[in-house]
Amino acid sequence: MNNAYIEFWGTFDSPVVYEAIIRDFEAQHQGAKIVYRQFPYEEYEQKLLNSLAAGTGPDLYMIHNTWLPKHGDKLKPLPEKIDDLKEPLLTVQNLKRDYVDVVFNDFVYSNQIYALPLYVDTLALYYNKDLFNTAGITGPPQTWEEFNRDVELLTKLNSAGDILQSGAAMGTARNINRSTDILQALMIQSGVPMTNADKTQAIFERSAQSLDIGERTLQFFTDFANPATRVYAWNDRLHYSVDSFIEGSLAMMLNYSHQADIIKSKNSRLNFAIAPMPQASLTDIKNFANYWGVGVANKSQNSDLAWQFAAYLTSKEGATQYLNNTGRPSARRDLIDLQRSDDEVGVFAVQSLTAKSWYQVDNVAIEKIFADMIEDIYYRRSSIKEALRNAETKVNVLMQK
Repeated sequence: MNNAYIEFWGTFDSPVVYEAIIRDFEAQHQGAKIVYRQFPYEEYEQKLLNSLAAGTGPDLYMIHNTWLPKHGDKLKPLPEKIDDLKEPLLTVQNLKRDYVDVVFNDFVYSNQIYALPLYVDTLALYYNKDLFNTAGITGPPQTWEEFNRDVELLTKLNSAGDILQSGAAMGTARNINRSTDILQALMIQSGVPMTNADKTQAIFERSAQSLDIGERTLQFFTDFANPATRVYAWNDRLHYSVDSFIEGSLAMMLNYSHQADIIKSKNSRLNFAIAPMPQASLTDIKNFANYWGVGVANKSQNSDLAWQFAAYLTSKEGATQYLNNTGRPSARRDLIDLQRSDDEVGVFAVQSLTAKSWYQVDNVAIEKIFADMIEDIYYRRSSIKEALRNAETKVNVLMQK
């Protein structure tokens, strides 16, 4: 092989994560040189778009699991055949066999693979064991009915109605980490169709008006921040949810796997555990996917080699190193059992099997629309029905662009 330079861009992972994987790949591909660059998350997407538009972008880059509708035109799908290789790098059938189901939904379009996952994360339940013990609760809730019951037992108010101890961080938008993901997870669990079958329209308000499941789900979420309800446990005056949990004044929060290390680094004495996300139905488990994969730029001069590195990075060998270095939950089925019994990542690894996502044309814009919807109800600017309809209309404006 002639000398071939591959520039690889990402956001959350430091260069040290990839050092050994790159070294192993370069040893197997004489003349290959892989250089990884990390960018702050706040700048990453815009820097990437500017560089790709200018023709100075990377060969390989991380994409969010919702980005294919938004950025698929900038990606080169995995070729069926690569010169010098007897076998295809990966087929759609192999992808379905080797990776959890959500990967096919997010990264395959028109039977072509546009990206490969580094991991798959989901929301799970973080709970304060000391607060559970004090309240006489023997274990974490499995269903939302049990969750509501526990919230009532765990929330403590003073005589003026101020929250001294919160049962759960639910109901507001801006002071709950990943609040809009929690709401989307509840909608998916409840069976709210987020879009129509051909993914041309959002239908989460109109979908089943006879059932009003979209409205009932939004009501369920926002009730936790309504002082008139039995489950009142949160408001916009409380500390940010992760901080409240670290301080020990919050009993339960829903969050992703990386929060465990943050919590331990800030309060090593906090007696907490992680349990599966509560479910609407224990016979039809659904979890909310949030993860990143790697894709190849359609303007890359070395796209075949970039795809070979992407395939190695996400192979059993490469992924094992990556997951060991990052502590993230596996996207590969053959590595989930190795993580299953881990105290921290095990719950997330198993949940990836039931991870779901939905077709988002712009995840950042939709996050703001959902946050505004929650706040419209919290500040009584809109009824549940109006807020949901306004959000659906705004998402449809995005989809028609």
